[in-house]
Amino acid sequence: MSSRIQFLILSILFLCLSSPGYAAVEIAWSGQKPKLINEVYNRDGVAYLAIDDVMRALRLKGRWYSVDHRYRFRTPMGKASLFPGGAYLRVGDQFIPLDHPPRFIDGRLRVPEDFVLVQLPALTGNSVYYRNLNPVGEVKSPGDESALDQLFAFLLRKKNRQEVSHLRAIAIDVGHGGSDSGVIGLTGVKEKDVVLEFAGQLEKLIKMRLGIPVYLSRDGDYTLDRKHRLQAVSKPDVDAYLILHAQGHFTPAAHGVELYVRPVAATADDRLRAGDVDDSTRLALDARQALLDEGFTVAEVHSANLLPLGRGDLPTVMIELGYLSNADDLALLKDGEARQMLAEAIFDGLKKYDDDTRSKK
Repeated sequence: MSSRIQFLILSILFLCLSSPGYAAVEIAWSGQKPKLINEVYNRDGVAYLAIDDVMRALRLKGRWYSVDHRYRFRTPMGKASLFPGGAYLRVGDQFIPLDHPPRFIDGRLRVPEDFVLVQLPALTGNSVYYRNLNPVGEVKSPGDESALDQLFAFLLRKKNRQEVSHLRAIAIDVGHGGSDSGVIGLTGVKEKDVVLEFAGQLEKLIKMRLGIPVYLSRDGDYTLDRKHRLQAVSKPDVDAYLILHAQGHFTPAAHGVELYVRPVAATADDRLRAGDVDDSTRLALDARQALLDEGFTVAEVHSANLLPLGRGDLPTVMIELGYLSNADDLALLKDGEARQMLAEAIFDGLKKYDDDTRSKK
């Protein structure tokens, strides 16, 4: 083989191995038609978008000032600025902390998606519709995984399911928190508050009726990094993992509960008919049926490569409790008694899963 051909092969391999993870997002002010941004980079589990693309999609004005190495833009609260690697966003004389700093990636200044979801709505007073069409972590070869990625994978593989005859403890990841509000609803209701209230209700039911420990990722309104968010599921007796969120949509018609599990070879319904259902799917299907029995609107169980679901065989279900952009869902999630009914239904599904697990051993 000639040296020229060898160089070409090595060059192709290098490009394949070093290419970044790509995704796409939809973004718009709430109630408006979304714009598609195709150039999205994933870094350490965070989606980064070119700030020029974000400004264009939301019809905001801003520009890069090369002399002082800052990006400046106008907001109803005044002139704002940020810079690559900066830990804060400056608005007038105020300094607002950023969970993830802006970065220059492939020659463009890019901001993390939490800037779009948290800072921009706060600065403009408008809700942002944001949907990540491929919300997965950066594509890496196994040898390139960070220590935290390896820990996450290990935690979700930590159980030998053949040795567990019943649920000993449940871990619940309470989405967002602190400076990360999550979705902001029609009346300003924040996702972080809704899921925290619901988590407390579900936690109490599990403790009272199953008599087992429940570990929450957070029990108050504070920010969690990924390492601390995983502390709940790292407990040695955890046999199931529930991840709580709520969502929004650019059209107010979208509504109902949605359940997500890690993808496997076939669809959830196909595996159910074949009698070959993994534990995560079985737990999700039990929860879905219990919700349907109580009259809740529930979509089919989704299989998706969502970062919070991780990898491995620990039974894990992400529950989107409803749409904060839908008036009926919002009213339900704001009402304590209605939330209690929702928690009761999900508990019933969890109880059925536990009973079936016991009967199979």
